[in-house]
Amino acid sequence: MQELLVDFIASLDGYGAAEGWPGWWGLEGPEYLAWLQQQSDDSIVLMGATTYRLMSELASGGEPGTEVLAGRPKVVFSTTLTEPLAWPNTELVSRDPVVAVREMKVSGNRPLTTLGSLTLCRALLKAGLVDRFRVGIFPVITGSTGTDRIYDGYPDVALDLVESRTFDGRIQLLEYIPKLLSGPLGTTKPTPIA
Repeated sequence: MQELLVDFIASLDGYGAAEGWPGWWGLEGPEYLAWLQQQSDDSIVLMGATTYRLMSELASGGEPGTEVLAGRPKVVFSTTLTEPLAWPNTELVSRDPVVAVREMKVSGNRPLTTLGSLTLCRALLKAGLVDRFRVGIFPVITGSTGTDRIYDGYPDVALDLVESRTFDGRIQLLEYIPKLLSGPLGTTKPTPIA
């Protein structure tokens, strides 16, 4: 069975973006960008329509770090987009993403990872399909301008830390194995997701 990694970047206060701020809050440094370049593995990148529109626009504008995504296989789940898609190596899937990802995990030959796509990630986590959860935390609080609160609507989840790293002396990368909770910690036993 193929592994699914949910991968987010966030401000310290849990926002995925902020009005008026550049990508990566303008804080991407050389170590972080080099690490992104190394992430050009053979995994399939999963995303929703909103993330597709944003990232393909950033890529076409030459945003640093997006060039690594051009050659990677991508699947966008959408009932509003139509083919042909402008971003290379992108497949459009218009059916239920939970069903499609479950099938991809069982019969696919490549690991899966997400890119943004809060609604998609929330649905995959609730369905018990997520094997690992990774977040890059950027050292900024965007309480006034932050958009896309990442964890709103998520179920309660216990996270077992399996890796941590610091880039450029300021960006934290944390990787966890998630376990769904049916109540507060200590009152129930965590259930492994995948």
